[in-house]
Amino acid sequence: PADGDLAAAPEPTFADGAAVSVVLASAGYPETSSKGDVIRGVGRANGVHDVDVIHAGTAVVDAPEEDDPGHRHLVTAGGRVLSVRAVGYDVDDARRRAYAAADLITFEGQQRRSDIAAEPLGVVEGAASRG
Repeated sequence: PADGDLAAAPEPTFADGAAVSVVLASAGYPETSSKGDVIRGVGRANGVHDVDVIHAGTAVVDAPEEDDPGHRHLVTAGGRVLSVRAVGYDVDDARRRAYAAADLITFEGQQRRSDIAAEPLGVVEGAASRG
């Protein structure tokens, strides 16, 4: 728990390899965001080895009775809807895994960048390496 004693916290440790996260955003983001669009494929994406799907702008709602009685749907509820994070042997491997898993997720108006981690480390603005 956070208690204001950062000096007592252990030093961070780092694993070998790399991680890449791809954000899936709703229609209209960043100016506006679409809400209520049904999201499909999260379970399949989350099942990919070394991939985690992190929820940000999602909600669970009852499905309309005429469409799917008694069931619930995962829907968009904000601008940055999901983040698909993959761990790999190196940046290229992690990037490939993240985009492959992101390809399994669909919702109306989905948008995402296609250039995440495309440049060598240190070339992308804001990127840093441990030395």
